[in-house]
Amino acid sequence: MKKKIGFIDLFIDEWHANNYPNWITQSSLGTAFEVAYAWEERSQVNGRTLQQWCADMKVEPCASLEELIEKSDCICVLAPSNPEVHERLSDMALRSGKPVYVDKPFAPDYAAARRMQKLAEQHQTPLMSSSALRYSVELMALNKLPGQVQHFVCTGGGGNFPEYAIHQIEMVVAAMGTGIEAVTVHGGSQYLNASLHYADQRLAGIAYSPAFAFSFSAVGKEQSLLNQGCSKIFENLIEHILQFFNSSQSPIDWRETAEIAACLHALVEGMHKPGQRIALQKTC
Repeated sequence: MKKKIGFIDLFIDEWHANNYPNWITQSSLGTAFEVAYAWEERSQVNGRTLQQWCADMKVEPCASLEELIEKSDCICVLAPSNPEVHERLSDMALRSGKPVYVDKPFAPDYAAARRMQKLAEQHQTPLMSSSALRYSVELMALNKLPGQVQHFVCTGGGGNFPEYAIHQIEMVVAAMGTGIEAVTVHGGSQYLNASLHYADQRLAGIAYSPAFAFSFSAVGKEQSLLNQGCSKIFENLIEHILQFFNSSQSPIDWRETAEIAACLHALVEGMHKPGQRIALQKTC
């Protein structure tokens, strides 16, 4: 019997919820999992209602969070454009003891990230969150090379920097690990460069424009990779989510997820203070 996945969303008719079910079916674990239940807090203006979406997707609508959590074997908290609601939408799921995946960005700041992580720990709830860019074929290949990455530069696009910066931060932390102590931002909302300063003097750079594709170059002590694209990101993300649901073991250290949230908050602050060094806030 397939394990049942429940979707919790701010509004269900959005790009991730519309595409994840098909990608789950197409994955190597597609015979073991299915999206079976869905709940939304409200319907999006001009979007499908929960009942309409569920009818189209052949998913059972739930009248409450309690119903969805009780029926589901594992849970996805989506709302990918609204990290400020993740703590509220995930609260009950994080008390369930069932594996919970929270879509990117995990949280709007470090304090919210740690509250969610501590709640999950208290209730022994397996928890995972990630940008799909962590799982590009090229970035995973970089992680297999010997030696520490010394310098990492990536590009990225998307509709707006505060929402899409998560992808580049996730790439940096996946490649270089934790230890970012401050950021410096230059430019405006359409064309932006930022430096991520590590405590050990290593440096990462991100460049954003709505027209940019996601790519990276990396310099290591022993080997470098230049002009790497980012392919098969969603296919690989779905595989890792389902493996997490199977094992109840997150492949991502909680400290990385918390630092990514702190870095995102600092970068957004830095957009309004160009050229200033903004320290990451890593306290609750």
